[in-house]
Amino acid sequence: MTTTLSITQARNKLPSLVDNAKRKLSEYIITVNGAPAAVLISAAEYESLKETNEILSDPELMESIKRGEADVKAGRVYEWEDIKKELKLNNASYVSDQTHRPSKKRA
Repeated sequence: MTTTLSITQARNKLPSLVDNAKRKLSEYIITVNGAPAAVLISAAEYESLKETNEILSDPELMESIKRGEADVKAGRVYEWEDIKKELKLNNASYVSDQTHRPSKKRA
């Protein structure tokens, strides 16, 4: 949920706003003289937005995604169980991490 508040209101509530942004993924638009001036979001949401922007800015990656989507639509897909058999993986040697995110680039 996005909430709009003045910079004065944000200043007075900053600790709770930051906590809500972090724990509840709340979003805040902060205004100065009634006009939007800044946005407060969680660090995780900010990183996610940056990663999404990087993907969308990469023409080769976007083309690869489009080809993959076309493959799925055309039925050119493989069942995970078949892939595991082909690669001789068993459940003990494979751990699914559904929270995995691409690693951050180091400068």
